[in-house]
Amino acid sequence: MSPKMITLSIALACAGTMVSLTQQTAAAAVSAPTNTANSVMKIAPAELTLEQLFRAKSYTGQQAKLLHFSHDGRYLAYAWNPFGELGSDLYVYDTQTGNTKRITSPAVMKAYDAPEVWDRFDKKAKQKDKEEAERQAKAEAQAAYLRGDNVNLKQWEDADLAQIKLELAEKKTKEAAKKAEADAEAAKEKAAAAAAAVSANTASVADASTKKDDKKEDGKDAKDAKDVKADAEKEVWELRDALKKKAEKEKLKPGDLYPGIENLVWANKKNELIFEYRGDLFRLIADSGKLERLTQTDKAERIVAYNADDKGYIYMDEKCLYSANFDNSGIRQLNRELIHPDDADKKYKITHTVLSENKQWMAISAEAPDINPETGKVNPPSERKVEIMDYNTRFATAKKVDREVADDKRKVLPTALYIRRVSDSSTRQPEPVFTNEGGDIWFEMSDIRWAKDGSRYTFATWEREKNLLRIYVGKADESSKPSIVLERRNNVGHEVVDVIAPQFTPDSKQLIAILDEQGYRQPYAINTDTGAATPIMKGDFEAHHIVGFSPDSKSMFLLANKDDFAAMNAYKVDLASGAMSALGTAGDFHRASAVAETGNTLASVAGQWSNRPELKLIDTKTAKVKTLTQSNNPLWGAVDIMHPTRFSYPNRHGDTIQAYVFKPAGWKETDQRPAIVYTYGGPLGTRHIIETDSFQPTAYLFGMYMAAKHGYVTVAVDPRGHSDYGRKFSDANWEQPGKPQTEDLEDLAKYMQQHFGVDGKRIGLTGWSFGGFQTQYAMYTSPDTFAAGIAGGGPTEWENYNSWYTGRTLGKTERSKLSLRRFSLLPLTSGLKKPLMLVHGMQDPNVLYQDTVNVYRALLENGKEQLVDLFLDPDGEHAMGGAIKAKAWHKKYENFFIQHLGVGNPTTK
Repeated sequence: MSPKMITLSIALACAGTMVSLTQQTAAAAVSAPTNTANSVMKIAPAELTLEQLFRAKSYTGQQAKLLHFSHDGRYLAYAWNPFGELGSDLYVYDTQTGNTKRITSPAVMKAYDAPEVWDRFDKKAKQKDKEEAERQAKAEAQAAYLRGDNVNLKQWEDADLAQIKLELAEKKTKEAAKKAEADAEAAKEKAAAAAAAVSANTASVADASTKKDDKKEDGKDAKDAKDVKADAEKEVWELRDALKKKAEKEKLKPGDLYPGIENLVWANKKNELIFEYRGDLFRLIADSGKLERLTQTDKAERIVAYNADDKGYIYMDEKCLYSANFDNSGIRQLNRELIHPDDADKKYKITHTVLSENKQWMAISAEAPDINPETGKVNPPSERKVEIMDYNTRFATAKKVDREVADDKRKVLPTALYIRRVSDSSTRQPEPVFTNEGGDIWFEMSDIRWAKDGSRYTFATWEREKNLLRIYVGKADESSKPSIVLERRNNVGHEVVDVIAPQFTPDSKQLIAILDEQGYRQPYAINTDTGAATPIMKGDFEAHHIVGFSPDSKSMFLLANKDDFAAMNAYKVDLASGAMSALGTAGDFHRASAVAETGNTLASVAGQWSNRPELKLIDTKTAKVKTLTQSNNPLWGAVDIMHPTRFSYPNRHGDTIQAYVFKPAGWKETDQRPAIVYTYGGPLGTRHIIETDSFQPTAYLFGMYMAAKHGYVTVAVDPRGHSDYGRKFSDANWEQPGKPQTEDLEDLAKYMQQHFGVDGKRIGLTGWSFGGFQTQYAMYTSPDTFAAGIAGGGPTEWENYNSWYTGRTLGKTERSKLSLRRFSLLPLTSGLKKPLMLVHGMQDPNVLYQDTVNVYRALLENGKEQLVDLFLDPDGEHAMGGAIKAKAWHKKYENFFIQHLGVGNPTTK
């Protein structure tokens, strides 16, 4: 390693310390962020290592969340912390002054916790830093050892064993002292008898004991070196066992580290807010910065809203809703528990409550438990359980997890909706205005949304097996049933239910919902009298996230991929004409977003490959953008040595397929280089792989590495089957999973040979989860397209996978029949011709490890033993991360592809 690289390595290892900010410097950072990554010297491609790229402490910091504007739009509150700091603290940005105040921090919140809480926070924070530093140091030392450097790889274990030995010795000393104290107490009780017994006889006994001990010592001296060595080895193994038990006991768990705040709401008119911290509520006066604690109980309280007059607040515990005043200690429960007669057929219990904005009405959702009529006890949520084997002890143990698969009977609980007036009256409990019987059906119900004036509410239901979508609108009345204002059958799309979100405009007159009427998920205006659905915009793009509206209800703010399928920009939309105006920077992908009630300002976490995501403030009139945060490790700039190039290609059916490519230095179109393709191919709800702010570990980071270090051409692609490209793509898997994707991958291989200087006989394929399934499907059914494949965590037998996914992805299923067996990969394994590596976490509760075992068995039975390898994480779950971290599995990938695809130097045609 060169001196320059040694210095850089040390800098990377210490990055957490270098960029940790105090409360004052953090405020400065968010007020005037700078792109310090540009000033960091970039690593030369030949010197880039996986240890630098996949560090134990990620380059990615946390992004801002909980974005909320004050009622007048002056203040923006958000939860965030700079890179290297734990927890998400409360920050408030003043749009008038341009200043940011950090409200909470460990130093501030320490005053509200018991000292023992912070003893644990501090201890666990040090443990986390130590573990990350050691993991990084070990990774770099192992790499140096393999290069031939003189490195002591046992130094960390030796230090740990010495520490545990010291701890055990201290424990033994304490126990001996405790025993001695107890013995002394016992001796006092016998003092009189002991005094009388002191005699020559006692002395002789002591003398004999001494001689006996001397003989014992003589025997010890007589031990030979072999026995001493054996005793030492035994002690080491005993210490290792003790160390293992300690590590398991002290394993970091949720709640071990400082969390920061969890939720917040602004007052209706005043510039103040209430936030949650560790289950308690705190009040902040924005103008003065005054902080006041409101609750301190053993229960976890969640803030819901301010009272209509801002003189108090509404909060809830697990299910009950309470109203409290600032000026007195009076508390009243708003959602009185449901009361049923003993002979009631269904005894509903409250699941959640939604208040109208004027705090006059409540929509109470409830469920009736599934009671066993014979025992009178509540039945378990899932009757099927699968066992996950743990090999981390001397003998394997099994843990059971709930598993609902497609051929199980469903156990949907009976559902009821109550509408209640918020009052102190003791009137009789009203009957529910809406119910669903539940049972062996697929029924889903959206959240309740109230109109701003509190006069109406709306919600949607989805019955999958009937392919029936309904939108309801109800009056603010305890007895009126809601009306169906829209009903769709058989032309709904499989990915609408999660985004439909019916809601009213601020004037409470228009009902807007996301529908898939023309092949893309977009907002529609619903006529509540006729049921007509009118598209607000037109075009082949997805726009399924409504951020908010202007106060006059003439404009809507939303996120859409109108100009670029790989980006998700923010737009202002005229509700009358559908005209769209882009607000954000071209190429940015917007995630968490909020708009002020004034409609003048939009806050959004947005970024792209060349400018990592940060919280941005956008003026909706001028589209001027201001960046408020600096989230990521500035040393990312050292390894950010190459950006991909976007491209698209037509498949055999005329569809446009999106992708990106990393081209190595010196690349020419006439090269004959090896290549790697990363694919996923399955639905992701509202996402896909080719997104301009995604640094996916294999597609992006490993792809960049193989291009820069080894001269490979690396491609990431979104074949048909993905979400966010319209219904034609997301429905492509229906009744034929894997087939359309394989066609698109075959077309990509041809395109790469024609345009990217790729040797058609040296193209590798890889993917994870659905991409692991897809990699195998392509390797088995199109065996001459790819020269090698790596399939990670793939569901090879869909009958074993979760019913909620398979039911909307693969095809209709019948209860008690293994109808998904027709999509199994096992019969296809005979088609494998090229090397394939199967990768899986053995404790994966999502895609069961047995899927990989079964396909491996099928490959062996078909005589493919010389072609298939297994790479397993004994402690890993679906994302691995047990014994095998990201650096390790990508090191395995690197070696596998170089072995089977060759070096990246171009050859002549």
